[in-house]
Amino acid sequence: MRSYWVKTPKWLPALFPKELVWKMPQQEAPTVYLTFDDGPHPEATPFVLDLLKEYNARATFFCIGKNVAFQPELYKRILQEGHTTGNHTEDHLNGWRHSNYRYLSNIFSAGRHIQSKNFRPPYGRIKMSQARQLSRAKHPWKIFMWDVLSGDFDTTLTGEECLQNVVQHVEPGSIVVFHDSAKALPRLKEALPGVLEFCKNKDWKLKALPEYY
Repeated sequence: MRSYWVKTPKWLPALFPKELVWKMPQQEAPTVYLTFDDGPHPEATPFVLDLLKEYNARATFFCIGKNVAFQPELYKRILQEGHTTGNHTEDHLNGWRHSNYRYLSNIFSAGRHIQSKNFRPPYGRIKMSQARQLSRAKHPWKIFMWDVLSGDFDTTLTGEECLQNVVQHVEPGSIVVFHDSAKALPRLKEALPGVLEFCKNKDWKLKALPEYY
């Protein structure tokens, strides 16, 4: 049995501070926002970047600080190809399990490598007090959640099932989560091309989330 929602219930965002972004406002042209967590990864991230270039699509990469330190050239490539980035903590920390001081320090450590005030909490787990401290900082952070989860991290799923998770729930304004990681790559290779083709056939734009500094 799944321990996560593929489509974020409409009531869930109301339980969290208004600073958390679950979905983007409607644009003049229908637009979807693909995001990739946990990279950069030496195999998964180039696969994603090459495919996005093929479809003239832009996306947002929520990066792990230590992975950026290991793969600085890949991080540069993400930016050079017109995508935006965000902070995903230094080493994928779960906010529920750590003190505010420990959690925020971990985010700031990742900030040495990631010059962005975009943030996504690993596992989507962040305490309200942590979210408020980030969003009310002198230089505020923008906290991006999602409304569609591909499930590519779930080793019990097939790539086709991950594809269906997205195409059955995505709509204009959706923020969709994939992962550019070794664990997700087998399912990502099948699901991502299908999602890009689906959005192309719908004539939906694929844009990066706005970057905050």
